[in-house]
Amino acid sequence: MSERTPGFSTLAVHAGAQVDPATGARVTPIYQTTSYACENVDQAALLFDLRNLGNVHTRLGNPTNAVLEERIAALEGGTAGVVTASGHAAQVMVFHCLLQPGDEFIAAKGFYGGSINQFNHAFRNFGWNVVWADPADISSFERAISPKTKAIFTESIANPGGVITDMAAVAQIARRAGVPYIVDNTLATPYLCKPIDHGADIVVHSLTKFLGGHGNSIGGAIVDAGTFNWSRERRYPMLCEPQAEYQGIVLHETFGNFALAIACRVIALRDIGAALSPFNAFLILAGIETLPLRMRKHCDNALAVAEWISTHRKVAWLSYPGLPGDRYHNLAKKYCPKGAGAVFTFGLKGGYDAGVKLVSKVRLFSHLDNLGDNRSLIIHPASTTRRLLSDAQKIQAGAGADVVRVSIGIEDAEDIIADLDQALAD
Repeated sequence: MSERTPGFSTLAVHAGAQVDPATGARVTPIYQTTSYACENVDQAALLFDLRNLGNVHTRLGNPTNAVLEERIAALEGGTAGVVTASGHAAQVMVFHCLLQPGDEFIAAKGFYGGSINQFNHAFRNFGWNVVWADPADISSFERAISPKTKAIFTESIANPGGVITDMAAVAQIARRAGVPYIVDNTLATPYLCKPIDHGADIVVHSLTKFLGGHGNSIGGAIVDAGTFNWSRERRYPMLCEPQAEYQGIVLHETFGNFALAIACRVIALRDIGAALSPFNAFLILAGIETLPLRMRKHCDNALAVAEWISTHRKVAWLSYPGLPGDRYHNLAKKYCPKGAGAVFTFGLKGGYDAGVKLVSKVRLFSHLDNLGDNRSLIIHPASTTRRLLSDAQKIQAGAGADVVRVSIGIEDAEDIIADLDQALAD
């Protein structure tokens, strides 16, 4: 009889974890240490040459973090994971392993403003150039490919507009171009969507959001799907050429289908240093244990709130792919059949002033710049995160004067609706 494959909820609680052999502790301990003693000189040499894998310094790896890495990789269906100090750090580390100065990558328009800023500005300091494509026109990804293209990047569910990319179609374009396909799965989480099942080669996360779920820890993650042949194209020297600092090891030859995860650890984490605190890993692990329960409640509440908002006399429009009639509803059913997530935007007929009034009058909602918390959150981007942009730039960023973004929590849906109702009252 074949061994049973654990279900998602079981993996969310148990993957990567075991009873602590030293103390019998059932919950993964916090290994709050900077470094680890070597048994002898020979063992140390094997570790530092990458001939053996083990703990050397917490900047490169930590036993608490290792449980979190294995758990996220198991939930996503990947071969290995690496956790980082933030979601932005995860993106920097992935591209550090793939790109050289002058290289390009293609990214989908209409997603997280922080990533847009990072790609347009910070990455240019490294000589990495982004080319934008339109997820509503999949052929635009094909047209954007050039000899300099090294990767394609999209979100599963885009923040904040709810754009859902046809990932399988983009994955085919990436395959034809011989480049890896990277998907940010932060808003969906692997409970709602597994991008690797649809052709993604690399998945990144902000653990700060739904995976952690409690608004108490910042973190990021990289998951290696193990599906890309780094040696075939010979275009990724960090993975397919000898690494002098590790006695000439070729990472893909040595580590096979988790070579990208190894590169992110032993090169990107080593040199960029964006390591996750073990204490944050401990808190995020606790959050993941309830991920399936929370995401079901998030999605149920979001659908109920969106249905209510869509009929309100003061609301001009609403963008939520969970609603029939939304332009991305069919893609949501295909890629996120359990629910379309908990984040959406809507526009108020009163424009800027109405948005400011709404966020000023809510009581249950917290007015802040975050999402994925178990609490309901709200923000009016034009008066906060995007206030320094011109009016044209705000509209281009999906933050026009009338736009309000909500992240629906796990409170009672009736209470969430009641709070919005009183805040929208004359």
